[in-house]
Amino acid sequence: MKSIQPPPAAAALGVTMVQFEPGDFPGDRPAAAKSRENQENTKSPPPPIKAAAELGIWNAGARRLRPAPRGWLLGNQFCRGFLSTIEAAGATGKTAVRTLQMLSMTTMRELTGEHVFKRCRVLTISFEDGKEEQERRLLAAQLHHSIEPEDIDGWLYCWTPKGIKLAHLDKEGSPTRGHLEQMLRDVIAELQIDFVSLDPFIKLHALAENDNGAMDFVTDLLVQIAIDCQVAVDAPHHTKKGLQTAGDADAGRGASARRDAARLGYTLTKMTEEDAKAFGIPIEHCRLYVRLDSGKVNIAPPSEKATWFKLIGVPLGNETDQYPAGDNVQTVERWYPPETWGGVTAAQLNAALTDIEAGLDNGQRYTEGNKTTPRSAWPVVQRHCPDRTEAQCREIIRTWIKNGVLVSDDYQDPIEHKTRKCLRVIDGKRPS
Repeated sequence: MKSIQPPPAAAALGVTMVQFEPGDFPGDRPAAAKSRENQENTKSPPPPIKAAAELGIWNAGARRLRPAPRGWLLGNQFCRGFLSTIEAAGATGKTAVRTLQMLSMTTMRELTGEHVFKRCRVLTISFEDGKEEQERRLLAAQLHHSIEPEDIDGWLYCWTPKGIKLAHLDKEGSPTRGHLEQMLRDVIAELQIDFVSLDPFIKLHALAENDNGAMDFVTDLLVQIAIDCQVAVDAPHHTKKGLQTAGDADAGRGASARRDAARLGYTLTKMTEEDAKAFGIPIEHCRLYVRLDSGKVNIAPPSEKATWFKLIGVPLGNETDQYPAGDNVQTVERWYPPETWGGVTAAQLNAALTDIEAGLDNGQRYTEGNKTTPRSAWPVVQRHCPDRTEAQCREIIRTWIKNGVLVSDDYQDPIEHKTRKCLRVIDGKRPS
């Protein structure tokens, strides 16, 4: 590139001019220069430096990836290398549910309705109950589900340590490892454990549960044990006070770091009055039914699709002269709610639709309506499906409206002498 003399008019305005020569632009570079540049751009990436290798940094493209499958143990509840939790209010039955799940893994029986991937050696640690109380809970489940001692011999191990912590504060007030950390590693190796339960989470450490840094320290220890020892680790936890919502990921007490560390978080909540009405359960029996939901989705599935358990009182047969009634201890069994549509035939549904379309004998027509009146459509469904509850019949009506089987229409009420809303049947969308 070189300067040249501009025309007089341009020079008067202070304009300068330059002339470009070959090679001034990348496209004009000599072929040899371009060839060298291309070679540099296509050169192999540099080998990892020593520091990277020592840190465990790996080249993702060095080989075709083929990781081993995740080590699931029971359904989608427990997995090797991961921390799980179940959050529930007191007296909800979380220990009873976890006990039955552990018995499922040790016996290779699907006692909870969940798939058992392999028979597991289980270590259950209770920081809250003593040895005798732990035995009572275990015996209740064994009696109700016909599990003999030899069925779990060498597969289920129990421990009720007191005063031993996974983490605590050192003299400077910083979080530090407790004796329990190494004890767990040693016992897992000695007994060849597959699954460890530490119940409850609040009792296994001596740090502030509302401190995110402290809870991050505790959960890091648990996750590292799960990874290093290739076991599934579970730490049940208590919920905050107040109304509990199924599937609420924020239900647990304390800092969010604990919740975030658990990749398999679940909630256990009692049956609501609305669910009881839908399932035909007396309201006074709500407390006997609990639902298990994933807390990672934040939105619980419909109640009829949740995993339900029924709480059962089991007499232990340990009567004495001083205690002639003995103990009655809680366990659980899997419970399946009645399905709204299950077992209902197309003939029953079409008969109900025919009656809805015909209307009442006095010329009035049926409506959805929240209140039960002579014009309510749900009793028509129940008349043809007598084993369905009011809530289930209302659900059938709502589904038909949503799917366009029933539509809202205006008609002239012959009794009230005014225009009112009613339900009409679209024959082309009837059940086939």
